[in-house]
Amino acid sequence: MDDLSDTLKQCVDRLVRYRSLGRRVGEQNTKAGLIEPVIAALGWDVLDPEEVHREYRRRTTDNPVDYALILMRMPRLFIEAKAIGENLDDPRWANQTISYAAVAGVEWVALTNGAEWRVYNAHAPVPVEHKLFRTVRIDDDVNAACELLALLSKANMRDNRIQDLWRSFFVDREVNLALNDLFASGEPPRELIALLAKRVPKLPHADLRASLQRVRATFDFPRAGVAPSISAPPGAPVPAPRPAEPSSAESSIPTSRASGRSPRTRSRKITVSEDERSVGFEEMMAAGRVTPGATLHGDYMGQRHTATVLTTGQIRYQEQVYPSLSAAVRGVKLRVKGRNTPESTLSTDGWDFWRTRDPVCGDEVSLKTLRRRVVQAQRDQRKPYP
Repeated sequence: MDDLSDTLKQCVDRLVRYRSLGRRVGEQNTKAGLIEPVIAALGWDVLDPEEVHREYRRRTTDNPVDYALILMRMPRLFIEAKAIGENLDDPRWANQTISYAAVAGVEWVALTNGAEWRVYNAHAPVPVEHKLFRTVRIDDDVNAACELLALLSKANMRDNRIQDLWRSFFVDREVNLALNDLFASGEPPRELIALLAKRVPKLPHADLRASLQRVRATFDFPRAGVAPSISAPPGAPVPAPRPAEPSSAESSIPTSRASGRSPRTRSRKITVSEDERSVGFEEMMAAGRVTPGATLHGDYMGQRHTATVLTTGQIRYQEQVYPSLSAAVRGVKLRVKGRNTPESTLSTDGWDFWRTRDPVCGDEVSLKTLRRRVVQAQRDQRKPYP
């Protein structure tokens, strides 16, 4: 059996080579060079149609799924393949395959264009955009790709290891959302104030309420277990893959690393001072709080989008360069919703949408919050020595 890590590294090399060709590679070549080698490395026999069924149809009248991975004569995983460069953010691809999987009784679905893999739970009792379990790009992080894709190995699918991890993920997300509901609204719930009053009876309710309105809570659900070695065999049980960092409009909204998406609560608006408005993106880079090559993250329609900061201060998203943060968000929404998207939807504050890791504090925050920190640091430097 091919080692999964080595196979993924070979796929990354092929990706680079395919992209250098300057022409469309096509879906069939993507399958042959980037997808089927991974399926084989996961322990599935790609030469046995009783195990890896191409163009699978439950009924002859159904539209086919690219791959059905079969155990004990029952499909356990559907894989829908797209050509390299195909935009997986298009909701049609996931919706179509997930809907078919739900009807066919198949719980797990993978959507991939060879470079990116997205894994969904088709049976999860949540809207389609929340059925996403994990997403990885093999050319961004081979280790993370190994962790996620190893869950789709023949041995782990037989043991239903992924179901155990999904359950933890699902419960953590629901608990996280409930905690967010307690803290994210403008007026703290009475029951929360009453609980605090029992813990700190010396403080008046008004003071507790005011304190809760100022709080910035973060809920961290650490994953269990230790990450496997990169060379671990694909059949070995693995811990939960690292979830995507959450994204929300403001850092004042509590977030959780377990959720992988923005909380479904109202955003508390951050008042932007004139000093902050006067700080441009170039000044943020000059201050060293955003560096060339830094990765930006933003969540939209249940999916994570990634962009890169260029040395010029421009933003690269999906191989296209944008002159500003807001223009890059516009590009995200056009890719997801199409050219007919109304201007009211396209117009977005890029400082709110994009998040990055603060190289000084080490946490991931919105660029608006990062800008506030830069302004505060400037103010602190101007303070007279006591």
